[in-house]
Amino acid sequence: MARNRRSREESDAVVEQVDGGLAQLLPDRDRPRAWTLLVDGAPQSHVDLDDPAYLDFEYQRRLGHVADLVAPAGKPIQALHLGGGAFTLARYIAATRPRSTQQVVERDTALIALVRRELPLDPGARIRVRGTDAREGLAKIADGWADLVVADVFSGARTPAHLTSTEFLTDVRRVLRPGGFYAANLADGPPLAHLRGQLATAAALFPELALVADPTVLRGKRFGNAVLLAGDQALPVAELTRRSASDPHPARVEHGRALRDFSGGAVAVTDARAVASPAPPPSVFR
Repeated sequence: MARNRRSREESDAVVEQVDGGLAQLLPDRDRPRAWTLLVDGAPQSHVDLDDPAYLDFEYQRRLGHVADLVAPAGKPIQALHLGGGAFTLARYIAATRPRSTQQVVERDTALIALVRRELPLDPGARIRVRGTDAREGLAKIADGWADLVVADVFSGARTPAHLTSTEFLTDVRRVLRPGGFYAANLADGPPLAHLRGQLATAAALFPELALVADPTVLRGKRFGNAVLLAGDQALPVAELTRRSASDPHPARVEHGRALRDFSGGAVAVTDARAVASPAPPPSVFR
């Protein structure tokens, strides 16, 4: 059952049933107004209400680097977030790029209500939240509207099949302005067939690709997250590499021939043959 509005000193978790399962907001013992969102035991987001520019999760830090590099520092952008969670990256962009206009598309309306109530957005932030399916929400965005499209959609810790295809990425490409970025949070483990397939799918729509991940994930040694970055113009690979290497958990950036070699003989995924991303092993969340 959900609790009422908490005082800052309270440390009890907030637990509530949402459309996607059992949601938990767990307090961060080291940061007074920071919380971690889990759904059915899978970590989804971390938010610090006092410092929305703080990104705790590794993959969210990498998405933050992408948001930093899509335009000159501090310049407002237009960003579309497919998948809401606790609106972590939207809060980050609002804090680091004031006056940005953002739309968040999240299918789980009960989760939206929970996050709005317990982790309220800054009323001055230009963030609009829509309760609908990611692909349906994407279809309603005007051509060339977005500087940045971020896909971070998970259902039961898996990316839904209809968000893995060339048809989906065709619509992403439609809403991006020239020079805009598409960034996707992907999760996979050995033998990395899903990750390679997503690279081939993105390569069918975008001429420029980069992949950011922990080296052990790229070597197929463990299940983990990788951030795919795509665009129609040269990507800021050198600066992305520098930032990713200096993170608390350093990541490697692959691009060019090395990335093409990594994807191997994978072929682009279409709606007709799309499947959800693989389920993580139980050990991942222990």
